[in-house]
Amino acid sequence: MRKIYKICPASAWSEAERQGVFRGSPVDISDGFIHFSTASQVEETARKHFAGQTGLFLVAVEAAALGDALKWERSRNDELFPHLYGELDLGAVTAVQSIQLRSDGSHDIPELEP
Repeated sequence: MRKIYKICPASAWSEAERQGVFRGSPVDISDGFIHFSTASQVEETARKHFAGQTGLFLVAVEAAALGDALKWERSRNDELFPHLYGELDLGAVTAVQSIQLRSDGSHDIPELEP
């Protein structure tokens, strides 16, 4: 089973838990899909889009549980990225962990399951 990952502000994730569904961040809503990364893409995603930010969670999701709403599309560096066209049912979430900020502004990304 393949995992995909979402970096998310803690406040947005708290709201998702309250509502029972994650509808996406403002950029997700603007783009029309929820952006995810594979295990090998998370570190660069954090560096490019979240540098220096605190209060972030890394949400692990079972890709197969998302069905046909999950599309693999070319993006940064011409790599395939997972994009969810719809809401994220929290039942597909396998783990949520806090991401710590290092003194240099980068994030301490844990070892991730592919």
